[in-house]
Amino acid sequence: MTDTPVTHAPHGMHTVTPSLVCAGAAEAIDFYRRAFGAEEMIRLPLPNGKLMHASLRIGDSVVMLTDENPSYNVFGPKSLNGTPVSIHLFVDDVDSFTARAVAAGATLTMPIADMFWGDRFCMIEDPFGHRWSIGTHLRDVSADEMRQGALKMSA
Repeated sequence: MTDTPVTHAPHGMHTVTPSLVCAGAAEAIDFYRRAFGAEEMIRLPLPNGKLMHASLRIGDSVVMLTDENPSYNVFGPKSLNGTPVSIHLFVDDVDSFTARAVAAGATLTMPIADMFWGDRFCMIEDPFGHRWSIGTHLRDVSADEMRQGALKMSA
C-alpha cells in the first residue's frame, strides 16, 4: 500500500473513457494493435475464453472493451445493426494512420479531406462495427469561420 491519495479516476485515466462491446473482443484487440498501434494494458478472460474486460492504450487515452454477452443484454454494433456513436482520434498523420487501419481491415466510410474546422479528417468503420473519426489538426479556426464553413458545406 502506498501513501498516494486515491483520486476520482485511476492514474493515467481520463474523465471519459469509451467502453466497446465486440463480438470477438480478443480479435478486436489484435485489430486495434495492428490498425491503431494500441497497447494492451489488461485482459480478464472468463473460463469460456470470452473477455469480461480488457483495456487498451491508444495514444494517451484508454479504451476498454468486452465481449458480447446476451445473457446480460450486452451487444455490439453488429448485433444491433449499427451504432449512432463514433469515437474520435487525433493523430499526427491522418493519411498514414488511416492507410494502416484500412490495411488491417477497417472500411473507409468518409474519404480523407481538409475540413472547414481546421482538421484533415476522415471516418472509418472497424471490422466489429465501431465507427471512428480520425483527424490531424492543421490550423486553428475562429467560431465565425466554422459557422460559415458549416453553412457552406450544408448548402
